Amino acid sequence: MDSFIIEGGHLLQGTISPQGAKNEALEVICATLLTTERVVVRNIPNILDVNNLIALLREIGVKVEKLAPNDYAFQADDVRLDYLESDEFVRKCAALRGSVLMIGPLLSRFGRAVVAEPGGDKIGRRRLDTHFLGFHKLGAKFDFIEERNVYAIHAKRLKGCYMLLDEASVTGTANIIMAAALAKGTTTIYNAACEPYIQQLCRMLNGMGARIAGIGSNLLTIEGVDNLHATDHHILPDMIEVGSFIGMAAMVGDGIRIKDVSVKDLGIIPDAFRRLGVKIKTEGDDLVIPRQQHYTIESFIDGSIMTLADAPWPGLTPDLISVLLVVATQARGSVLFHQKMFESRLFFVDKLIDMGAQIILCDPHRAVVIGHDRRQRLRAGRMTSPDIRAGIALLIAALSANGTSRIDNIAQIDRGYEDIESRLNALGACIKRVSN
Repeated sequence: MDSFIIEGGHLLQGTISPQGAKNEALEVICATLLTTERVVVRNIPNILDVNNLIALLREIGVKVEKLAPNDYAFQADDVRLDYLESDEFVRKCAALRGSVLMIGPLLSRFGRAVVAEPGGDKIGRRRLDTHFLGFHKLGAKFDFIEERNVYAIHAKRLKGCYMLLDEASVTGTANIIMAAALAKGTTTIYNAACEPYIQQLCRMLNGMGARIAGIGSNLLTIEGVDNLHATDHHILPDMIEVGSFIGMAAMVGDGIRIKDVSVKDLGIIPDAFRRLGVKIKTEGDDLVIPRQQHYTIESFIDGSIMTLADAPWPGLTPDLISVLLVVATQARGSVLFHQKMFESRLFFVDKLIDMGAQIILCDPHRAVVIGHDRRQRLRAGRMTSPDIRAGIALLIAALSANGTSRIDNIAQIDRGYEDIESRLNALGACIKRVSN
């Protein structure tokens, strides 16, 4: 298992480009299962979760061709249906959170799928009820196989219907969209997630011949078609990585330009950092974050303490709460963070407290940060990355700390960030990867 050794205190300067979006990549790669024809997907990030999903598709018989470092062609014209029901396949799916997105395409095209609860971040309960309820409304049947601890899902052909989702689940919405694309009749999904990555999935499917209306809203109408065809799709830059780079620039930047971020798809993310006092300039499709000696947290109009809370899109993504929290530790002022969507994502703050941050963890969902205003640097320490986003937040903290830190279990960071140490070292960081 690898670790990072980080020498803190180095200012970062220069230009960096975000990778392709991890969450979109997982969705659109699984969508290639919906057709027998060749589908090209460009700007795929070279990260662990995505690479594991591509490897899984190869194992089930999908032809995968690497066209360029981040461009691939997929052709699912000879899928091994027997392997899809094997214990080996189920075991591999259980270790990869993104594999849950294969269920909708497999069920829609082949009429069956086998499901075990997938793995991923340890950030609290991440239920699959929305997925299952959606499949059930489309006509799928579920059988629990007790001796294998899996669900077998089957349907001769899914049938379109109206459904009101119990929550605006991103992966749930994506799975149901893919299932409905080949269903008989019309499916209406209300309270659908409408993140840019869901919009991208819908545009890709429409490029393959699907008929999806309402893209960008929480009310989608999908008219099922008999088959889908080839397309060529380009993945958006990763908004979470863009936000992570904004956080790094605020904490340890000496002038950083983030290139080609697709500003129109960032939503409220830049404004969330601005509320912490971070200056962000927009130049074309780039963001420029100048060096700031001090940044001051805003208060609300009535003078009350600033509160930042996550919410479904177009609200603030929960994936950036950890980064925003770290940035706040060196701001001037105080802020309350309310992490509503996952109950264990704030538990990493004990590591920041050990580093000298002034944080009050009120409960599993709320934390108050009293900023140091750079009067007191964080102390270096040894820590373990519990999940992708906490891992990058701890890396930002270590870059700003006084001394040399060590972060173990960086496979979690590798799951979401491509070659992160080399890219940051090119800006002036001092990060070394070591094997234990």
